[in-house]
Amino acid sequence: MIEAELKARVREPEAVADLLEERAAAEVAVYRDTYYDLPDGLLENAGKELRVRTVQGSGGTRTVLTYKGVAVDEDSGSKPEHETAVADAEAVHAIVCGMGYVPVIAFEKHCRNHAFEARGRRMLATLVRVPDIDGTYLEIETLVEEPDVPAALADIRAVFSGLGIGPEDLTLETYTEAVAARRRATDAS
Repeated sequence: MIEAELKARVREPEAVADLLEERAAAEVAVYRDTYYDLPDGLLENAGKELRVRTVQGSGGTRTVLTYKGVAVDEDSGSKPEHETAVADAEAVHAIVCGMGYVPVIAFEKHCRNHAFEARGRRMLATLVRVPDIDGTYLEIETLVEEPDVPAALADIRAVFSGLGIGPEDLTLETYTEAVAARRRATDAS
């Protein structure tokens, strides 16, 4: 499956949060993400990702291992995604390191997830704040087969529009890039 997803910077987080609450109640969670790569940067250079994510929310704590392949849509960065639940977070970190991968970056995301149906699709809209970087972001995603990616992205754009977020607010900047840049700037000063 492809995670058809768009991300935008949010100018009025409270207004967007209110509009999302009208669609579905928020599930608040903290994501602790660690991204891995081989020492030579093979995954990053190929546009792939390997992540261990621990999610802590009102329903408890869970950990997932995720592999994201090369983007199938350059305008959105939408990628094939393969994810599985992990029973023991420490063990999966040890396994990944034991296979030769090294942690590249780790950070937290503070999320308000809203799952709802729009335009005939199951969607997940997530308001995100990352303590390492300024601003609030909104990610909207839906899982589709590859041929349906353009139509799914059009549907996601329509949901953004209904939330008062225009194309000028969309961004391809990744949290990993933004956090790494902020940390480099902090280390340099």
